[in-house]
Amino acid sequence: MSFEEKINILLVDDKPNNLMLLEAILESPEYHLVKAASGMEALKYILKEDFAVILLDVMMPEMDGFETAKRLKQRDQSKDIPILFVTAMDPEEAMFKADLSGAVDYLFKPFDSDTLRSKVALFVDLHKKNRLLWRK
Repeated sequence: MSFEEKINILLVDDKPNNLMLLEAILESPEYHLVKAASGMEALKYILKEDFAVILLDVMMPEMDGFETAKRLKQRDQSKDIPILFVTAMDPEEAMFKADLSGAVDYLFKPFDSDTLRSKVALFVDLHKKNRLLWRK
């Protein structure tokens, strides 16, 4: 599988260890994992590449995950990309805010690796099917 055929997945977290963990769990020849250390960096990547799904940490300095998600949903090139929040926040508060900011799903830390992989695989599969539909 060539680099161009890989599916882009954006991982956003201000903590390098969390990015490395996500990368280790999701590593696959099928995926091109792009890491961003801030919401602003994530917004810049969106201008350059198409992503199947965005895994977004909630608690980040400067611009938290909720604000980042709102900005992503305001841009034409990223408004339809599913956002999966990965958070250690209180579940009730996180679910309410995640829904308001446009996220489609969330995982609470510590999360199960198999659950993360299966959720990402679902969004990747949907992305592939959408690409096929648009080619027809």
